[in-house]
Amino acid sequence: MTPSPPTASADVPGIPLDAVAFYRELESSNSREWWAANKQRYAVSVQEPMAHLGDVLTEEFGEPKLFRPNRDVRFSKNKAPYKDHQGLFVPTSARMGWYVQVGADGLRTAGGFYASESDQLARYRASVADELVGARLMKIVDTLSDSGFDIGGDVLATRPRGIPADHPRLELLRHRTLSASRDHGTPDWLEAEEVAQRVRADWAAMRPLIEWCDQYVGATEKPGRR
Repeated sequence: MTPSPPTASADVPGIPLDAVAFYRELESSNSREWWAANKQRYAVSVQEPMAHLGDVLTEEFGEPKLFRPNRDVRFSKNKAPYKDHQGLFVPTSARMGWYVQVGADGLRTAGGFYASESDQLARYRASVADELVGARLMKIVDTLSDSGFDIGGDVLATRPRGIPADHPRLELLRHRTLSASRDHGTPDWLEAEEVAQRVRADWAAMRPLIEWCDQYVGATEKPGRR
């Protein structure tokens, strides 16, 4: 598909294909000089359409946060100054909620909890181990998987201490974080108003997972980490 030119964002009711082209070019030109030359293009093809998408979904899911494009390189070996995608996040509890991004591979939706403190992890594992609550999560995850979502997160290579090898929810207990995601790529509807309908449908399908995480994991109670 040929990317649309970076004209006024109002000309494209969805996410311009130029947003994908922008990040594909950024992969080989991630410098402040290149960004300065393409700053207006970023605003028109990426920032404004993603902000509009968030506005459309706010009433149903909550106030979104559009992440800044700059990377924090202070403690990273990778000194590339800019992120290789534009993310938008709607939080419920701290470090969990709904997510959508556009990058070089196209559009991606996701949801779940993406980081955990020790108290959150303890609550998560206790809930998964509970016969009723854990079975409810298993059903949610199985439904999402059967619907085409990828189930991911930070997963231990071995089982947690004290968990038997034959535990019926061992795979879930190995998770330190838990998410569902779907990669859409660059479909015909990316530039159309339908993009909001597609993201809305994915997020609605993820709602049981988000609500489970919000209820049984919740925000950390550690001072300064909320």
